Amino acid sequence: MKSWSVGVIGLAGLAAIIAGAYSAPEVLLAVAVLTAVCVGIGWPHFLGIPAKKTLAILIGLPGIGSAVAATYLPAPGFLNWTPALVAAGVMAIFVMQLIRGTGQAQRLESTLGSSAGVLLSCLGAGWIACSRFNGVKEMLLVAAISAAIALMAGLIRWPDRIVAPLGIVGAGLAGPLAGLVLSDIAVLPAALVGIVVGAVLVSFRRLVIIRGATLNLPAVLSMGLAPVSAVGSLAYFIDKLLLH
Repeated sequence: MKSWSVGVIGLAGLAAIIAGAYSAPEVLLAVAVLTAVCVGIGWPHFLGIPAKKTLAILIGLPGIGSAVAATYLPAPGFLNWTPALVAAGVMAIFVMQLIRGTGQAQRLESTLGSSAGVLLSCLGAGWIACSRFNGVKEMLLVAAISAAIALMAGLIRWPDRIVAPLGIVGAGLAGPLAGLVLSDIAVLPAALVGIVVGAVLVSFRRLVIIRGATLNLPAVLSMGLAPVSAVGSLAYFIDKLLLH
């Protein structure tokens, strides 16, 4: 599949998150679980590492657990279980690599890359935390709009030296504008969210470009949804640290 399809998947994921946030909590949970499953299945395909089925389970399950915990844990500890689940997932990957034995192909790449996949899978719970935080979804909207602008900039088939600054600046401007129009969020926190979100998303675009080879469907799903997953926790922590 073409690299631009990664951005389209990301935009679809953002739309599903917004729809879930403004409907029942179970709907947003279902979106988060599906995102974790897609990241788990597709991440080993993107990395091109062996033992894809086993790693898909070890990457996806912590993300599912983190989403469930964020949905049902009482405030303010929405993400209290997330660090433990990340640690458990990383430990499981190390154990799995030990079981594979010495001399197996790509053990180091598989261990490090899969550990990063566990983190990305679990960070999707941040969208749930952001939605539940004080019962206000303003920061969720600001983060989603900034992410959408960065993803749309990434669809432009220009060199990275042009698209990357364009995505970051566009997201950085979209954040304050969305904050002023749709909420009472101050300009500085909204701009910070936009810049951070834009930087994360254009970085993942660069990863896809460096990868070079044509991606299969699982890899495209994972690379489209993994950065969107990470953005949720970034927005939640910026909201919590700067606004409350």
